[in-house]
Amino acid sequence: MQVVRKNTTRLCSSKAIVTVNGKFPGPTLYAREGDRVVVKVTNHVKVNVTIHWHGVRQLRTGWADGPAYITQCPIQTGESYVYNFTIIGQRGTLLWHAHVNWLRSTVHGAIVILPKRGVPYPFPEPDHELVVILGEWWKSDTEDVINEALKSGLAPNVSDAHTINGFPGTVNVSNCSTQVKSGKTYLLRIINAALNEELFFKIAGHNLTVVEADASYVKPFKTDTLLIAPGQTTNVLLRADRVPGKYMVVASTFSDSPPVAVDSMIATATLHYVGNTLGDTPTVLTTPPPQNATQAANKFINSLRSINSKRYPAQVPVIIDHSLFFTVGLGVNPCPSCKAGNRSRVVGSINNVTFVMPTIALLQAHYFNVSGVFTTDFPTKPPFEFNYSGNPPTNLGTTNGTRIYRLKFNATVQLVLQGTGLIAPESHPIHLHGFNFFAVGKGIRNYDPKNDPKKFNLVDPVERNTIGVPTGGWVAIRFRADNPGIWFLHCHFEVHTTWGLKMAFLVDNGKDPKQNLIPPPKDLPKC
Repeated sequence: MQVVRKNTTRLCSSKAIVTVNGKFPGPTLYAREGDRVVVKVTNHVKVNVTIHWHGVRQLRTGWADGPAYITQCPIQTGESYVYNFTIIGQRGTLLWHAHVNWLRSTVHGAIVILPKRGVPYPFPEPDHELVVILGEWWKSDTEDVINEALKSGLAPNVSDAHTINGFPGTVNVSNCSTQVKSGKTYLLRIINAALNEELFFKIAGHNLTVVEADASYVKPFKTDTLLIAPGQTTNVLLRADRVPGKYMVVASTFSDSPPVAVDSMIATATLHYVGNTLGDTPTVLTTPPPQNATQAANKFINSLRSINSKRYPAQVPVIIDHSLFFTVGLGVNPCPSCKAGNRSRVVGSINNVTFVMPTIALLQAHYFNVSGVFTTDFPTKPPFEFNYSGNPPTNLGTTNGTRIYRLKFNATVQLVLQGTGLIAPESHPIHLHGFNFFAVGKGIRNYDPKNDPKKFNLVDPVERNTIGVPTGGWVAIRFRADNPGIWFLHCHFEVHTTWGLKMAFLVDNGKDPKQNLIPPPKDLPKC
């Protein structure tokens, strides 16, 4: 992968963007379950770069995970780094993206993991496959956007448009079309690579059969509307069984937090049947759900269930070693230089801790026993209780620290993520590096530790790597800490990550040498 700048024109204006191999979105990486993947990344631009293989388990290979200052120092200008990992027990669609500042707005692409040779899909074999990447476009440089926001203490400007495979389209005319043949079945591998918004996805006149989420098979179900949060992937089967013609494809924002500014522009593309002349047939239109369509969002989310078959069992932890309760949300801290923010700045936090990024990678500090970089005293619950989904307390301040939570190898974890209403209640797509987890429960308002666990699904909950904490609500996830290393947990709204809504887990080595973190590669970048 060559990281280079490329002049690109969208929305009638041009700018130089950071890309991989000059492409936006970047190239699709193909592999099979069990393959060893070796990718050399060379940085030819004047900013630091890393690449994160989002959703890849990275068993014992944390050095290849990619988040800057968590598992590695960034690749500096003119330098290279070889990412070397094996895909174990995974198949489906994932994504790769930059994991420094806001570079992933243009530095991203698909990872397609095919099943082992001779192993069929657990659904009807498609005739063709297509990658569909949803994203955003800013007329301004995204680094300028976030730097100005940090300087002011206020929220950054929203994007100027959403994109489908790199193009925004418009409500009436689309410059991005995909051709299909009548009677054929297509597997659409759909990725939300946007920085800051959950997106609905629809194709006019067509139902979609959902078969996978975050590279984990699900019980198939039909729907006309998908909801995909940033970092999430969804595979669907599309049957080209409609009257031959042209059909609108739309991606639109979901946000049920009224005070929060979002990009409300709808991205469009066209699905057009082979044999139809584009100019002769009117496009069949569709209306996306309302921006605040919570019911449509929940209908989709609640339909997701693990396939839980003999070949693909749902191995949900039943006995729990660590029961954690994390509040996730925003706060306000003093900022003497933030004039626009009235001498204060918006911050993000987990359990009232705003994460401070270190200047040396956490994994390096851990492996080489470098003291003073982090502490292992991350709190198991918030420092004080309040009505998390109700009126906020008067003090919106947080504490700062590079604090992580330590787990023994193979420990089981239940983590309840509770959204808070500080400043404004918002949804939070939370991504856990290094693991898949099971989403065993969710609800609105405050989590009830006495009654809510009675309703948990421990039979066939969906298995994911990124989960949406609903606005003014909570989700409960479970996972087994069977991967040694340091693993990032953060909101996949990039603005919230920048503000400090993040933490990390440290998983100790196991007793067997095959349960230990491998030594770092010789070309590991230096800070």
